[in-house]
Amino acid sequence: MDGDLRTREISRRTLLKWSGAAGAMALSGTLSGCVPPQPTDPAADANGLVLHRGFTGRVIAMGGQHIPGTGHTFGGFPDGAATFVDPAVPGGWYHAVNHEVPFGGGGVSSLRFAPDGTITDAYTICTNTSLNCAGGATPWGTWLTCEEHDAGVVWECDPTRPFSQVRRGALGTFTHEAAAVATDDRVYLTEDRPDSGFYRFTPHTAGDLSTGLLEVATGAPGGVVTWKPVPDPAASSLPCRYQVPDSIPFHGGEGIDTDGHLVWFTTKGDNRVWEYNLDDSTVSVRFQAGGGSVLSGVDNLVAHRPFGTVLVAEDGDNMEVVALRPDNTAQSIVRIAGHPNSEVTGPTFSPDGQRLYFSSQRGPAGPMRFAVGVTFEVTGPFDDLLGR
Repeated sequence: MDGDLRTREISRRTLLKWSGAAGAMALSGTLSGCVPPQPTDPAADANGLVLHRGFTGRVIAMGGQHIPGTGHTFGGFPDGAATFVDPAVPGGWYHAVNHEVPFGGGGVSSLRFAPDGTITDAYTICTNTSLNCAGGATPWGTWLTCEEHDAGVVWECDPTRPFSQVRRGALGTFTHEAAAVATDDRVYLTEDRPDSGFYRFTPHTAGDLSTGLLEVATGAPGGVVTWKPVPDPAASSLPCRYQVPDSIPFHGGEGIDTDGHLVWFTTKGDNRVWEYNLDDSTVSVRFQAGGGSVLSGVDNLVAHRPFGTVLVAEDGDNMEVVALRPDNTAQSIVRIAGHPNSEVTGPTFSPDGQRLYFSSQRGPAGPMRFAVGVTFEVTGPFDDLLGR
């Protein structure tokens, strides 16, 4: 798609969200307003985190701010994220973070960590893209970053190499939200529209996303899914979700992840966590959030392998990362205080499971507290808290 069309396809919802957050101007230094300090929550630490006993938190990056010890300025509006083992440094890891910025100002940052948690390097691995929302890590060590607009595509990036993005157009052109590679070697994809499709991509060669078959789920929500090919994945004349008449309309697809034979994804419009079973091709509601539950405003999620627990980030509500256990009991893991009009994004553990990362997408950052996002790390006795 040409740049003019990509710009025209930015959704009204996104523009409204951006105008409220002061948009990309904050990144170029032209922002004139700022976010005033918020009242301090007595339960919060100095970074605005409400933590369980024995846990500590720190800020690792702020939108528009230089990351100490590196030559990288962290992008604004951090969203989906994942961590990856550092193949060159035993015990080290990388942390890839999307930036949901429109008009070609998005992309992905990669932060490199030493075994002791020190950030040793940071750089851009994807650039000149728009509204990089969520995505997914692949089993072969790359990051799939998803553009959330009608002309959006998926880009595959190597977190160990700057500017490594490769366009994966075969995965379709639509308002991509997130992606997850399951044990059947397929990529499962969500779409952020009120009547979104639930998609899967079968590569012609496992692990190679350059060519393959894009399909959409058909049938009825809460039943057996039949997968049917999307005739025109490039959506040159009709959006992908409308090309197959009996495709299942989901109410605003968000985060997605997989563990074993199960794929979990969220839909924000009806506040649900869904479960797709690879074995029998059924899709069902795993959890209905809201209604007095600890969990509400479902968004990004990450499967906590191999324990069957799913961590779900809240868009709004009281800004928590909530653990949804195999028995569907829900428990708050951490809460962000003093970040109005923001959302929690990108929950992910370090490869050893001892550090939890997440962001406040429009949290107040820097000395002037511009609403351009903050990324956090929390450490503590996760083995006890999550019953590992």
